[in-house]
Amino acid sequence: MSKTQRSRLTRAQIEDLFSRLAELNPHPKTELEYQTPFELLIAVILSAQATDVGVNKATRRLYPVANTPKAILELGEAGLKSYISTIGLFNAKAKNVIATCRILVEQYGGDVPRDRVALEALPGVGRKTANVVLNTAFGEPTMAVDTHIFRVANRTGLAPGKDVRAVEDLLVKAVPAHYLQDAHHWLILHGRYVCKARKPDCPQCVIRDICRFKDKTVC
Repeated sequence: MSKTQRSRLTRAQIEDLFSRLAELNPHPKTELEYQTPFELLIAVILSAQATDVGVNKATRRLYPVANTPKAILELGEAGLKSYISTIGLFNAKAKNVIATCRILVEQYGGDVPRDRVALEALPGVGRKTANVVLNTAFGEPTMAVDTHIFRVANRTGLAPGKDVRAVEDLLVKAVPAHYLQDAHHWLILHGRYVCKARKPDCPQCVIRDICRFKDKTVC
């Protein structure tokens, strides 16, 4: 294994890092609003290159009207667009959601499959989306690496990697098993609110002494 495939932190430091994040937020969860695996799946599809806040605003209008594959199919692509038009790339997303709903109805009886291969075969669903659904809806210890996790993993030295798959694979190996279920939520939230892209809030960071980031902010 090369240096780029190994955590720059010791096992004790990794344990300490997640212990602190867990103490700060014992029960982390996605900021996407959902009640069922299907609602989560659609919300994650809609969230690509969009904010969770924006997706939630749209689904608060959509789900009371249509929150099953059959109901969204009955809306049709044009009808669906009227609910999600405030979200970026809504035309492509509407097409993918309708196609996904059709597959769910025709092949899975309207249920969301608890299987990575089946999930990734759905239009608009990639590895990250599949990982979110498997973890958040079905309790699988998967690691959904988005831009926030990619940034935090590289800055801290927790799981340096040149691409998201390299970071995902290393995180799955490096994160202690008892933290893996919630790890991606902690890392996403940390990247979203503390370890921000343009100016990380290092003075308020609970893991700043563990972090290997060279350009820490001081105010």
